[in-house]
Amino acid sequence: MTVELTTVADDEAVFHDPGRPGWVGRHTGLTPDTDYELEGVAFRTLPRPGGELLARIATVNDTHFGEVECGVIEGLEMGPILRAEPGEPPYPELMNGAAVDEIEAAHCDAVVAKGDLTTFGIQSELDAFLACYGRLGARLRYIRGNHDRDLFAGGDFTVDVPGLRIAVLDTVVVGRASGMVSAEQADWLDTVAADADADRPVLVMGHHHCWDPSSRSREPTYFGIHPDGSERLVEVVARRPGIIGYTAGHTHRNRVRRFDATGPVPWVEVSSVKDFPGVWAEYRVYEGGVLQVVHRVSSPAALRWTDRTRAMFGGFYPQYSFGRLEDRCFPLSGR
Repeated sequence: MTVELTTVADDEAVFHDPGRPGWVGRHTGLTPDTDYELEGVAFRTLPRPGGELLARIATVNDTHFGEVECGVIEGLEMGPILRAEPGEPPYPELMNGAAVDEIEAAHCDAVVAKGDLTTFGIQSELDAFLACYGRLGARLRYIRGNHDRDLFAGGDFTVDVPGLRIAVLDTVVVGRASGMVSAEQADWLDTVAADADADRPVLVMGHHHCWDPSSRSREPTYFGIHPDGSERLVEVVARRPGIIGYTAGHTHRNRVRRFDATGPVPWVEVSSVKDFPGVWAEYRVYEGGVLQVVHRVSSPAALRWTDRTRAMFGGFYPQYSFGRLEDRCFPLSGR
């Protein structure tokens, strides 16, 4: 295996090497929008939006407190199934605790956990999530995922930070893996975006990813947001130019898609905290725009665990979950 360029921001680049467990090559103080060759890899730093840095936001998803077996999908018997070794902490506690350490060190102004906080939707798992992320205090907000069922109340909400409004949608349909955006939720988002149009851009978040309106298939059991709900969401985003992106979890992979109706707006999926690559996402809010910067959780113990979980699903998991660099780190620009 070769050195992997995991993260590129406007001022830093971070490398990991599967052949050197626990190794991190972190280069800071870089010049924005500039070509570099470091650790034998050529890349270009992200362009820095104009104006001052106003805020930093962190998101996590698919924390899965309570999970003890990694690599299990019902009906798929590829293996291997991985567990924490005797004497090791449960891997959700290990990975999420290290993620909180990094989020605190980054001095993020707000943190949104985008669902699947638990595995079986039971109170002890939610208590474990709150014990871990509660260190973030009032900065923390969270929504349900399908694994969380009706363990805690749902509902849509907004979070305002300097230069950005975050609109968070509860996409859960209790009892189903797939999600929905109702007509009432679409109207709510439309109002939120209209109110923010003259004030600040809007970044939309939810647990489930959107169905592609150009798809030839329209399954009512689509794994993400039901096609009807996806069309409602896309219509609002197309109508409101102040909405600069939609970011979800659920799929445990890093991916960006763009749809004809919404032009350059990214429809984002961020991989889980708990296994490879084991990430949290940062949004750097400048006066002139927003950058998404995905960070691999990089404590030595976290890297040892996530390097083990590369082997999941017959070794194909990294091809699915890691994504391209441009799926992890990119500007969210207005239209």
